[in-house]
Amino acid sequence: MSKRIVLLLLVALIALPMAFAGGQEEDGEIVIGANIYTFADNFMNGVMKPELESYAAERGVTIEIVDSEGQQAKLNDQIDVFITKGVDVLAINLVDPASARSVIEKAQSAGIPLVLFNKEATEAGVMDLYDQVWYVGTDSAESGIIQGEMMVSDWQANPDWDRNGDGAVQYVLLKGEPGHPDAEARTEYSVKAFDDAGIPTEELALEADPNWSTQHGADKMAAWLTSSFGDDIELVIANNDGMAFGAITSLKGADSDIPIYGVDALDQALTHIADGEMNGTVLNDGVNQARATVDLAVNAAMGMAPTEGTDWVLQSDGSKAVRVPYVAVTPENYQDFR
Repeated sequence: MSKRIVLLLLVALIALPMAFAGGQEEDGEIVIGANIYTFADNFMNGVMKPELESYAAERGVTIEIVDSEGQQAKLNDQIDVFITKGVDVLAINLVDPASARSVIEKAQSAGIPLVLFNKEATEAGVMDLYDQVWYVGTDSAESGIIQGEMMVSDWQANPDWDRNGDGAVQYVLLKGEPGHPDAEARTEYSVKAFDDAGIPTEELALEADPNWSTQHGADKMAAWLTSSFGDDIELVIANNDGMAFGAITSLKGADSDIPIYGVDALDQALTHIADGEMNGTVLNDGVNQARATVDLAVNAAMGMAPTEGTDWVLQSDGSKAVRVPYVAVTPENYQDFR
């Protein structure tokens, strides 16, 4: 009897590490616990979520995606659930980029690799806290630079856009989420392009929206058009296509042809460009961001180097980031992105 008890104890001790390991160790299947900061975001829910799901299936892994509904506290709870369920790797779209530390510390305490995507941590040095955390996204400034260069080129080619003939650009700007690295950089660099070209600018209005929503774009544009400065607006700058779509609806309702630019290159944006209702956008390559996120997550779950066997390259600046480039989309090349 005593020999049998000892044997059972040995079997239990051998099995114990397996019981507390992630799904890959238990059944040979890699499970990714992922979230989208809010399904209300046109780009995240319309491009990245379906691509994450389809590409994970293509890679033969399971991905569970939850909606954090724009609440960092809810995301924190969702991460706790993923950890309890024993997922092999986390793929997290931060709600609040300033809260990256708490997310990284949760993953580190659980010993689970972590891939942050689309929203980059804003706290300096926080990515160095854990050797199993990486980021997939873009260079936030690049989209603003490209959008700005498009607008400058078109402004110079269309002198009639300067409606009051004062040589300056009177613009309104739909900003997006306050504090979001993309919103802040796009706001700064899109306008800076005019400054760099020696073209004066005047900001008539700027409104931010945490959800980057089409409704926000429509409401604000309608209010601006009927305001005291409505007749002075010469340019609409939108930090994403979703808000631009709403602004376009209001512009059409007012029979206005004020030029408008967005960012994301969603399918609807290409249609608006084809119809002459939108002057340009910038491809925010959600397909490749999603694929890079899954590739890094799978490698991390398997204990491999994050970019091993892939075409992705980590930046050499120590940011532990894979950055997917932006591309200008204009009336001349939009069909290439259909």
